[in-house]
Amino acid sequence: QVLLVESGGGLVQAGGSLRLSCAASGRTFSGFAMRWFRQAPGKQRELVASITSSSATTYADSVKGRFTISRDNAKNTVYLQMSSLKSEDTAVYYCNAVITPGYYVWGQGTQVTVAS
Repeated sequence: QVLLVESGGGLVQAGGSLRLSCAASGRTFSGFAMRWFRQAPGKQRELVASITSSSATTYADSVKGRFTISRDNAKNTVYLQMSSLKSEDTAVYYCNAVITPGYYVWGQGTQVTVAS
């Protein structure tokens, strides 16, 4: 059983920065690919960034150059550093662990609100 707990969301002014954290417990974290999704009101959940077990990263075009995903296997934690935030980044951000292909675990989400 894997449990994910996100933290670090909040209210920030446009142009500001936030760092989200996702702490994992229950199983060996280092072997999982990890992903950050977000869901804005009235919109579908979208993939923001992902990081493999070997720390290869990918990003949605909308956040490239502004967001950075990273992981600390010693702390069982994945991070999402968000900079140059825009109002359209406002959403609930979810952490996701790829346990095996087709088997995913989700965190509870953390709200990010960017005031323009």
